Amino acid sequence: MLVYLQMLETAEEKDKFARLYTLCRGKMMAAAMRLLRNREDAEDAVHQAFLAVLENFSKISNVDCPQTTAYVVIITERKALDLLRARSRHPEVELDPEKPGLAVPPPEGDALAAALARLPARCREALLLRYRHGYGTGELAKLFGMKRGAVQKLLWRAKEALKRELEKEGES
Repeated sequence: MLVYLQMLETAEEKDKFARLYTLCRGKMMAAAMRLLRNREDAEDAVHQAFLAVLENFSKISNVDCPQTTAYVVIITERKALDLLRARSRHPEVELDPEKPGLAVPPPEGDALAAALARLPARCREALLLRYRHGYGTGELAKLFGMKRGAVQKLLWRAKEALKRELEKEGES
């Protein structure tokens, strides 16, 4: 946390960030672990998310509100999905696991996570907030600045798009 605090100028900002770190780090780590299924990669995603939060830290007015928590969790999930995309574009070299001292490549990624990664950002955010974090349609409407009916339509379209992506991969 000291690295992040050094990036801030005032004591007030440092206190505010320390509260945010304490409140959200566990949720961020859980979100990254669900997608990446690897502790080291999840820690990388959380670190990248905190750096992104620091870039826009002045936009956060209240650390204790659900919108802030949703904001940092979404950033974390985006960073985790970026890592998944990078992993799929640059697969690791196959190494013999029988030879000592050589790293064993991670198991293949989750089909659901890969399909989510291919969805448009708005659809992915809506699905993750609704079904991973339990946000209701009304809460999503407030977060996205949309009407409730528009959010329902967005969720329906997102589910259909996810279904199509999974069918492309032969999953159901």
